[in-house]
Amino acid sequence: MNLKKIYLVRHGQTDFNLQGVVQGSGIDAPINATGQAQANAFFQSYKDVAFDQIYHSALIRTKQSIQQFIDLGIPTRALSELNEISWGDYEGTPMTPEEGEYYRHMLHQWQQGNLDYAIAGGESPTKVAERMRRGIEIILNGSGENILVCMHGRAMRIFLSLILNYDMRYMDQFEHNNLCLYQLEQLSDNTFTVKKFNSQEHLKTLIKT
Repeated sequence: MNLKKIYLVRHGQTDFNLQGVVQGSGIDAPINATGQAQANAFFQSYKDVAFDQIYHSALIRTKQSIQQFIDLGIPTRALSELNEISWGDYEGTPMTPEEGEYYRHMLHQWQQGNLDYAIAGGESPTKVAERMRRGIEIILNGSGENILVCMHGRAMRIFLSLILNYDMRYMDQFEHNNLCLYQLEQLSDNTFTVKKFNSQEHLKTLIKT
């Protein structure tokens, strides 16, 4: 088995991101003009990497974010296992102060180790981790060395916790921005190390100071 180098990116900006509206797995929103610019900036910075395989979630915003790489003819597979967490009843709703308080309560539950706790109608981290493990297994058992993976913010935090053997109570340490990059390298003992953490260097011409 070839040791993997995984380039893990979050999707580009959507209008829901811009408006502070909860998306989750039930909202299949496209990326907006800013998201397209972020996707292009990432492509221009990493188009010379010889990617062997691409994986993205089953939601359109991840596919659109790496479409230029797909257009190169690189083998690509959509994995629903990589979909964002379901935010249940809160998907499609703006984050009001009241809902923000409920969200903070949920995060506190997770940080205390109650990883079976789910927002109303949604998924718990434990449930997401079950399918994420299947997705990771597919990626690690797949062919190729340089792997591009595009997914979602909360799902990325769970993915990174699992692949790096971190306690999911501390998943919020894995910060993320739209079209950020985590670069991971597999070591000879099959563990992974992080080479780039929430990198936005490729977006520097788009980030206003």
